[in-house]
Amino acid sequence: MTASEDLHVVHGGTLDPEGNALNPVGSGEKTWGWFAIFNIWANDVQSLFGYSLVASLFISYGVGGWTAFAALIAAGLFVMWMVNLSGAPGEKYGIPYPVLARASLGTQGAKLPAILRATVAVFWYGVQVYFASTALALLIRSLTGASGGAEILGLTGIDWLSFVIVWGFHIVIFWRGMSWVETFLNIAGPFVYVVMIGLVIVLWQRSEGQLLTATATIFANPEGTFWSEFKGFIAIVGTMVAYFAAVMINFSDFSRYARDKQAMVMGNLAGLPFNMILFSALALLTTGGAAVVFGEEIINPTEIVERTDSVLLGIVAAITFFAATVGINLVANFIPAVNGIANLAPEKISFRKAGLITSLFALVIGGFWNSFISQFGISGFVNTLGATLAPIFGIMIVDYYLHRREQLSEDDLYNMEAGIYHYDNGWNSAAVKAFGLAAVFSVATVWVPWFGFLSGYNWVIGASLGGAIYHMFAKSQVRL
Repeated sequence: MTASEDLHVVHGGTLDPEGNALNPVGSGEKTWGWFAIFNIWANDVQSLFGYSLVASLFISYGVGGWTAFAALIAAGLFVMWMVNLSGAPGEKYGIPYPVLARASLGTQGAKLPAILRATVAVFWYGVQVYFASTALALLIRSLTGASGGAEILGLTGIDWLSFVIVWGFHIVIFWRGMSWVETFLNIAGPFVYVVMIGLVIVLWQRSEGQLLTATATIFANPEGTFWSEFKGFIAIVGTMVAYFAAVMINFSDFSRYARDKQAMVMGNLAGLPFNMILFSALALLTTGGAAVVFGEEIINPTEIVERTDSVLLGIVAAITFFAATVGINLVANFIPAVNGIANLAPEKISFRKAGLITSLFALVIGGFWNSFISQFGISGFVNTLGATLAPIFGIMIVDYYLHRREQLSEDDLYNMEAGIYHYDNGWNSAAVKAFGLAAVFSVATVWVPWFGFLSGYNWVIGASLGGAIYHMFAKSQVRL
């Protein structure tokens, strides 16, 4: 049995939670159809931040509704194209992002992008655990009418109870393996849409049928010119691409579970352009309905729910916000954190161990978020690390498609001592130099105000630079 075949051993047809998180998935584990892929994107956009972002696009950029809608569709198509590129090797070989990175950066060099992505993911994982707990706290207060008492580190007793419950809930899900993660995503995605439609219906009734009229006023932009609409279009596309950038780089963490390439492509098609249209339409209708009922354009759904003074709606909304936040946390933060941590010592750190390490960091980050970390300005540090991932994306894509012609040696990807991806003691000098040079630009976009005019295109430019510089350095090397 080869090393590759040994890694493909399937434990009962599902991923063994005690096993290596980076092992290539076997045929019995590739069970995700297009609906599961669709729900990855549904959960990624359905967070409270995602709602507020989409709802505000029709207001903050000063463009008409049709321009904003066109920009959202264009962004969805672009991101779909990018994740089809980054997800294809994961689907074909069953490998996650840290293993794919070994082909271009080396068996040791790949630890750098993996831990960068994991660090960003761990931080936001902890933050999202806290925000999900606020939804549970809202539910408890709605049911009991309790205030929570005195505060400790900025949180009341109810807040701390909610936080610990939500923190434990995440552990319960990942402890059972990826099949439970898939199940939760498949339930949470459609459930959030059902509740959003219900909220639109409530606002329709309270607006006495004026919801569509109010929405039409948001679509109208009589003062807009071709140039102002064009600039708004470009800015919105850039904003939405930047929003999905983190998942774009490690999409192979999910695509490796796809039943086949068609399932991945169809899931991305339904999950990105179509999902963007549906979610944006509901966000727009909700914003329009709130404008009629409450006399102002409210982009925060929690505030809309509070204004309705409905206990039942408050309870349902709390459950919905909880599901949406946990959903995006699993997609954007938990999985990349686990795989990145496991990649530090693949033979020692199992899926469950990596999950527990991630959870311990979350306990600290989420517990201190309200009282300390949110005031400390650590987001600049995290955003800097996130920006450096852009060149890595370009390097991996150019290496896989241009230099390797979509062919990888799976045995060598898991050979940490020798093989064609070991390069010079595990580091590919061409990729490291390309990363270093392109990362200078990426880091500058975070700290130098002059780059603000790029309006969200920093990530795309950083990825392009990384790929171009890598191609220049690597084209003379002997490739597989």
